[in-house]
Amino acid sequence: MPLSALPLEDADLAFDPGWLPAGEADVLLVALRGGIPWEVHRIRLFGREIDSPRLSCWIGDADAAYAYSGARFQPHPWPQALRHVREHLRAAFRADFNSVLANRYRNGRDRMGWHSDNEPELGPRPMIASLSLGATRRFVLKHRADPARKLAIALPHGSLLLMRGDTQSNYRHALPPTTKPMGERINLTFRRIRR
Repeated sequence: MPLSALPLEDADLAFDPGWLPAGEADVLLVALRGGIPWEVHRIRLFGREIDSPRLSCWIGDADAAYAYSGARFQPHPWPQALRHVREHLRAAFRADFNSVLANRYRNGRDRMGWHSDNEPELGPRPMIASLSLGATRRFVLKHRADPARKLAIALPHGSLLLMRGDTQSNYRHALPPTTKPMGERINLTFRRIRR
């Protein structure tokens, strides 16, 4: 099923709630849960170094180091479980993704704060393919110049959100915490690091 464009001015977003079939998504979730070296990244926030409120793993080609939130990350090698997904995304979008940030949200308290994926290594108009596995979580985008312009999307198991064009320049995004009982979620954001 092709991705559908999402109506958000000054952004280029496309979404497919069932991009990865449920059975494949189930297998991938289990493989990633135990098959990659999850860690708590230390990030810089408002001048202080703190533990990020989720587990993470930076994965990629050997030369795809990445810096964000005041820290630099050397990539872990691609696990077998992600190689097929990477090739499928490359073929579907003609994008040479050379890295992926895996984030593991253990419950509703784990979160991602407001930010844009606009680091210099990503280039001026990056394409980011975000694959969600596990519990459905609410993802929110807010315009930088006009915060009243925003969009909230529920990201279910197996869904793919594609962000490209000027999306990162014009919008910030977040995965807010929730007090609702919430199962585990893994999110994979495939990207290309410019060498």
